Amino acid sequence: MKSDLFASENLAQAPTAPGMELQNAKSVKYTVNGEMLARQGAMIAFRGNLQFERKGQGIGGMLKRAVTGEGLALMSVRGQGEAWFAHQAGNCFIVEMEQGDALTINGRNVLCFDPTLSYEIKMVKGAGMTGGGLFNSVFTGYGKIALVCDGNPIIIPVTAQAPVYVDTDAVVGWSAHLETGLHRSQSVGSMIRGGSGEAVQLMLRGEGFVIVRPSEVTEAAAAH
Repeated sequence: MKSDLFASENLAQAPTAPGMELQNAKSVKYTVNGEMLARQGAMIAFRGNLQFERKGQGIGGMLKRAVTGEGLALMSVRGQGEAWFAHQAGNCFIVEMEQGDALTINGRNVLCFDPTLSYEIKMVKGAGMTGGGLFNSVFTGYGKIALVCDGNPIIIPVTAQAPVYVDTDAVVGWSAHLETGLHRSQSVGSMIRGGSGEAVQLMLRGEGFVIVRPSEVTEAAAAH
């Protein structure tokens, strides 16, 4: 059988080493030799001897998720084999973290990660209980994490002299050591998020970066 469908870039190759790699721009392949962690519902295929288990967040984590609609429902994948992950045809990116790094990521943008990374849901300091989506996932340690984003993300440097203000629905993540706060502005309400009246943005100050998606979260996307 012949077709462009069977082009080499579309074929799943034999694994060469444990861990994650991009299968293509829209999916991540993880060669499992032991254990890894992934967002529930993100696995699209697997082969080999793998077992799957839902992982709870603990009472505190579940409470935060219920209050905010955020959080990260996880599953562990154990054994030897390969698994492929994707989410709503979003663009996938792999971030390699080193010891001492700390990255804050919105739970809806996490795809899968190495078990050597520590994960905790934390409330965004200075944001209070308003605005929505203000409990994020903080990753520390060393290893790789795969992120998914609608479109190509925008990476904006943050400096002490130039804080950055981001729509809370558009923010993907930021350097975890940045100072955060909530910024309200009446004057730009009709320009940001296409609304009217008071607009609320997440303020980020310090030295680091913020990752922004080039689209807002739709109600359908937020529910998944």
